[in-house]
Amino acid sequence: MRMVDKVRGRYRTFGLARSSKQRMLLRAQGIVSVEGDLDHSKSLHRLSGLATDVVHFVPPPAEGHRDTRTTNLIRALTRGGSLPQRLVYLSTSGVYGDCAGAQIDETRTPLPASPRARRRLDAEHQLREWGVSSGVTVIILRVPGIYAADRLPLARIQAGTPVVESTHDAYTNHIHADDLARITVAALLRGRSGRTYNAVDDSSMKMGDYFDLVADEFGLPHPPRVTWQEAQIRLPESLLSFARESRRLGNHRLKSELRVRLTYPMVSEGVRAAHRSADELAQSGVSH
Repeated sequence: MRMVDKVRGRYRTFGLARSSKQRMLLRAQGIVSVEGDLDHSKSLHRLSGLATDVVHFVPPPAEGHRDTRTTNLIRALTRGGSLPQRLVYLSTSGVYGDCAGAQIDETRTPLPASPRARRRLDAEHQLREWGVSSGVTVIILRVPGIYAADRLPLARIQAGTPVVESTHDAYTNHIHADDLARITVAALLRGRSGRTYNAVDDSSMKMGDYFDLVADEFGLPHPPRVTWQEAQIRLPESLLSFARESRRLGNHRLKSELRVRLTYPMVSEGVRAAHRSADELAQSGVSH
């Protein structure tokens, strides 16, 4: 929705939706809704020849080794009619795996450690191969932790969930949702064929420091720090999987090729803006 707001008047926008509620939400935003479900290939016949530019935001299935949703999308776009000119796929920076805190760029060989990241890399491979064989320009954005006023770890901080002590803590990477929407539009307009871009801001911050930053901004106590051994007992696997991977992403391509100027280059600026936005929502009586 954030991306659509930035292309109004430039594109006629269609949105794939698998429920009546989703279709209503799309129509309310001036988007032409198209009924279909990427888990059911026979439902996707309306996608063929529909659009000149495609943005693929959908995550892979929760299980398996392949991203069958991307497989079904490629088949639907290829089945008769004219092919799209460009496709932008939002992947994950998790495809790099653990880099032991090293500063890396897009030339780093992916080595995904988690099943979800391996499915993301499978989607990248499928789309790249399709782009080469079909002539469709495929651009891949590798996205780290997305945050905004409605995407902050406030509940986790309020619950007192611990973080790993600094010595063994992992570097994390961030991008504000508004900046990600702008990056996606820039990729549609200026992305190079077969190219990968790290969709990340300029920050270099460990996970615990990020939670401390959010806590300070919202007047909450810092999460307790625990050793790595304690973390493996006290943290759920969903959080441990992130704590096991430490890397610092470079964004030179983002700036030099896509020519993106970030609204929130530092996560501290984005969290401050998110706090103001949350206050405005609360004062207006809008919940999120």
